[in-house]
Amino acid sequence: MKQIVQSLKTGSIEVSEVPVPNVLSGSLLIKTSKTLVSTGTERMLIEFGKASLMNKARQQPDKIKMVLDKISNDGFKPTIDSVLKKLDKPLTLGYCNVGTVNETGQGVKNFKKGDRVVSNGNHAEVVNVPTNLCAKVPENVSDEEASFTALGAVALQGIRLVKPTLGEAVVVMGLGLVGLLTVQLLRANGCRVLGLDLDQEKLKIAKKFGADVCNVNEEDPLTLSDIFSRGRGVDAVIVTTSTKSDEPIHQAAQMCRKRARIVLVGVTGLKLSREDFFKKELTFQVSASYGPGRYDPNYEEKGQDYPLGFVRWTEQRNFEAVLDMMASGALDVKKLISHKFDISDAKKAYDIILSSETSLGILLSYPGIEINDNSKKISLFKNGKEKKLSKKNSNKKIRLSFLGAGNYATSILIPAFKNAGVDFQTIASNSGVSGFHVGRKYGFLETTTDGNSLFNDENTDGIVITTRHDSHANFVLKALKYKKHVFVEKPLCLTLEELNKIEQELSDTKILMVGFNRRFSPQIKKIKNLLDEIIDPKAIVMTINAGKIQNDHWTQDINIGGGRILGEACHFIDLLRFLVGKPITKYQIEFMDGSKKNTATIQLVFSDGSIGTIHYFDNGPRSFPKERLEIFARGGALQLNNYRTLVGYNWPGFKKMNLWHQDKGQNSCSKAFVDAILNANESPIPIDEIMEVSKISINLANQ
Repeated sequence: MKQIVQSLKTGSIEVSEVPVPNVLSGSLLIKTSKTLVSTGTERMLIEFGKASLMNKARQQPDKIKMVLDKISNDGFKPTIDSVLKKLDKPLTLGYCNVGTVNETGQGVKNFKKGDRVVSNGNHAEVVNVPTNLCAKVPENVSDEEASFTALGAVALQGIRLVKPTLGEAVVVMGLGLVGLLTVQLLRANGCRVLGLDLDQEKLKIAKKFGADVCNVNEEDPLTLSDIFSRGRGVDAVIVTTSTKSDEPIHQAAQMCRKRARIVLVGVTGLKLSREDFFKKELTFQVSASYGPGRYDPNYEEKGQDYPLGFVRWTEQRNFEAVLDMMASGALDVKKLISHKFDISDAKKAYDIILSSETSLGILLSYPGIEINDNSKKISLFKNGKEKKLSKKNSNKKIRLSFLGAGNYATSILIPAFKNAGVDFQTIASNSGVSGFHVGRKYGFLETTTDGNSLFNDENTDGIVITTRHDSHANFVLKALKYKKHVFVEKPLCLTLEELNKIEQELSDTKILMVGFNRRFSPQIKKIKNLLDEIIDPKAIVMTINAGKIQNDHWTQDINIGGGRILGEACHFIDLLRFLVGKPITKYQIEFMDGSKKNTATIQLVFSDGSIGTIHYFDNGPRSFPKERLEIFARGGALQLNNYRTLVGYNWPGFKKMNLWHQDKGQNSCSKAFVDAILNANESPIPIDEIMEVSKISINLANQ
């Protein structure tokens, strides 16, 4: 299917052929008929992409300190590589979609196949959208009109925050699409409206909608707003313009009466003057898109609606309200359509919004697509020519397929396995876009959104699983059932029941490996060699300055991510198990009060009398090393900081081992997996250690 993607690195626009996405639980699979280009938002994204690396940094000053801290801890080259990889990700554009439901996901009750719906889906022939971000289109509202719904909801939410009453005088700053929709909705609320802009054509349209207007290039907006308010000051200002200047908010404050309201819907500079707000006791608020529920994963992704009696207007109910206004004729969007293009000509639409040509609503049309199993897979052969695969057992190469194309897979694991010399077969992702981009970049033969097709693919020797944690166990079991080698990112699974099932399915002929890469770091290998010379018990302290993760991040959800102890601290349980080389006989964990199980100390006791302490903290500064390992044994000590500097204190025959850049062992870990398959060796990590560490991690996380 066709989908519009943008490069954040260059700003370039591409209409790509990507696989049709999966329909997920609680979502709708929608065949698109129309989408609307959001000229303000999408122009801003393209201009950001076209900016130089330095200008990108200037536009995101909060990120500069993060980069400097990372350079201090990880080194210059890994930091620059990380920044460039983030910019290399394709960005899907668009959030104003209309189409017909083709399929409903598990648990969907209020929609059915054939329903005509609006959503915040992207510019793509088929989209998967959670139900709370969809609404049914009334029969007398056309697809072209319905495509304005999401922008209408943005305008409506700004108005709801202003809380206008009948007869109030309200100024709308900026008469783009959102501004003109705001004008109409305010008029429907019984308000008097003054619209400000510098484009004469937009001012004419606003006047037709019943607003007084002011061309800010020709007239003084403060003088006109004073006349408009009958010398009293306006009751409210809704700022829908897009500018870096602080002037709109300053002018808005000057226009206002005492205790008036200012709501920012667009984008402006926000260096507020206390003097502007102090004497008048003005209220200032920033509107968050479509309304309550926006950016709440429980509402948007999990479908947990807010009770009507407590939250009357959610983003979905705002969608419905806008559609009702269109159906009644109170909201006229036909006058806002300036251009129409087919999806295949989408680049012309973006040429217009970047030019000086006047434009408003730019509509994209979709010819329709047949959805079947074949549409969920795209060949990545260049110019239609097959890439020659190495034959099995020839040239010492194996063929791997990837389940998941998330950040860690695309920035770390795939390059690591490429360096290990494998052939890439298929990469699977739910959306299709990330899999297409990464697959094309790293030479995969095909990309798909049908992950299940990987397991019975005779061309695939091994499967690398990098999906969300709650899916690991199911995919591992499938891979083992189909006799595939398996590399799974930690954790192996989330429950003891899943662990038992995996243990029962294990095969002597196929390798199961968990991505505990730290034991493969060159400095860790050196430490292991030094420790193997000592029979005496060791005392080990591992300190992890993990940093904060938002409470609503999926890794924090115990049912999806398993929490941070199981999802990440398992790395360090495995590391200490590897260094001591003996089974763990006792273990316990203490969580810091109020940390929501994100800050903890883990105590381990080993069969040889060694002890280990893992401090996993999320309350430290970024400037402090992220990982520090300290080992005490027989009067000597070893200290490793961030896998860059290793120092020995009173350690016979060893003083230091420093690296130019951080090496956490990902490349060596991947190569060890590949070599084990090629040479028919046992798993690089003994299976009994994988099971032991997994069991302990699960038990600790559940305490």
